Amino acid sequence: MIAYIRGPLEEKRPDSVVVEAGGVGYRISVPTSVLSELPPLGEEVKLHTYFSVSDAGIGLYGFLSWADLEMFGQLIGVNGVGPKSAMGILSALRPDELRMAVIAGDAKTISRAPGIGNKTAQRIILDLKDKVKAEDILYGIADAPEPKEGLLGIGETGKEAVEALTSLGYSAGEAANAVRKVEITDGMTAEDVLKGALRHLAFL
Repeated sequence: MIAYIRGPLEEKRPDSVVVEAGGVGYRISVPTSVLSELPPLGEEVKLHTYFSVSDAGIGLYGFLSWADLEMFGQLIGVNGVGPKSAMGILSALRPDELRMAVIAGDAKTISRAPGIGNKTAQRIILDLKDKVKAEDILYGIADAPEPKEGLLGIGETGKEAVEALTSLGYSAGEAANAVRKVEITDGMTAEDVLKGALRHLAFL
């Protein structure tokens, strides 16, 4: 199995790139979210890869982080979701957006991906809900700027949940309002509060 490929970025296309390694140019399918984060042509890039061999053909799929590759692997483990469908989902939704939708049970958001209907979206939620955890979203936000709007009265745990939501693109006001709808009790973690807030946001 090819774990990763590192080398100069030789070519960019709407759905793939070519990376040279060891004198060989590897064409690697990538989601559109990866394309926007790639360095200029000629600069070195490292892509974590998944090598697929099936009746539909051979394909090499690449991601900038191991966590995103893991998300891809979880998706193709869902019955009825192949590599091409998984790439379509990760092009329509960034990995953290997909994780958030799974935690919130938000099939509507997952259905935005091309070729993914409500039944498939529900199956993805059912299969991944025990594999995707809120701390996967919370991880790495400790250095994010603290939102100032509407944080009074929700406690430190609530503030952490608000920070997680704002890091995902919600405004501070939206995040604070969603957290305020959660009945925060003693012993609840930021993950618990985040899950509750995401459920409210899913029905907006």
